Amino acid sequence: MNWKGVTPAITTRFNENLKVDHGFVAEHCRWLLESGCTGVVALGSLGEGATLSSDEKTEILRTLGKAVDGYGTLVASISSLSTAESVSLAKAATDLGCSGLMVLPPYVYLGDWREMKAHVAAVFRATPLSCMLYNNPVAYGTDFLPEQIQELAAEFENFKAVKESSTDARRVSAIRALVDERIEISVGVDDAVLEAIGVGATGWVAGLANALPRESVELFNFAIQGESKKAFELYRWFLPLLRMDTVPKFVQLIKLVQAEVDMGNTRVRPPRLELVGSELEQAMKIIREALRTRPESMRSYALPNGK
Repeated sequence: MNWKGVTPAITTRFNENLKVDHGFVAEHCRWLLESGCTGVVALGSLGEGATLSSDEKTEILRTLGKAVDGYGTLVASISSLSTAESVSLAKAATDLGCSGLMVLPPYVYLGDWREMKAHVAAVFRATPLSCMLYNNPVAYGTDFLPEQIQELAAEFENFKAVKESSTDARRVSAIRALVDERIEISVGVDDAVLEAIGVGATGWVAGLANALPRESVELFNFAIQGESKKAFELYRWFLPLLRMDTVPKFVQLIKLVQAEVDMGNTRVRPPRLELVGSELEQAMKIIREALRTRPESMRSYALPNGK
């Protein structure tokens, strides 16, 4: 399992009846891989996993498994209200041929370290798949500290990576100091990608890559290869869009960017609602200005089926 590179947290497209559009989900996945992404992470927050039924989750994984078909990695996001449900989904993902799992703390319940360790440990034990721990205290209220990550790494061989989304780049260097090369670290905050790579991150679980994969891959590669001038030039252009990944309505905003590049629509499942009024106008102003000034080398990149 390759945890390095750019791996989009793929969105889930819905049709007019808010049913999953499996044809587009497959097309979108293939486009991301053809654009240089390492693979995709499915069923996460950006994929609106909390609004998907268990059957829908397994069918999405089945669709994406066929789309990936050896050309990249498919990671299933494991999140639920209960440990039993998380274990069940982890086993289903294994049976469906996923490459790895991204393991979250349980929704709603904010337990202590003993409880959170027991939860993620149960998922790690449920499958031989390589596992990434998702640390996002801002969104989920549970903070996996570097020392706790070190403890898990010492106990579970298939614990291989961390998606670090605390918004504190110092966490990346703190984890790296404790586990060295034992754990791969991915940045999960789009507008901190250069900072995180600078202190040891080797992967990026990206949001705006859903709409702009080529730019995301180039930015990541420039940073990893130490081409600072090129990286900062592209980063400055990209930042107004990357910041859309770090606000409460990030799903609506990223889908809006996708729609503007003709790679998706703006439909979301309730309780989310599509943007309207001044909120929509402000977002569109930022998006259209960014696309107007898009790097010339990216503008000629064709979408699937000649779009």
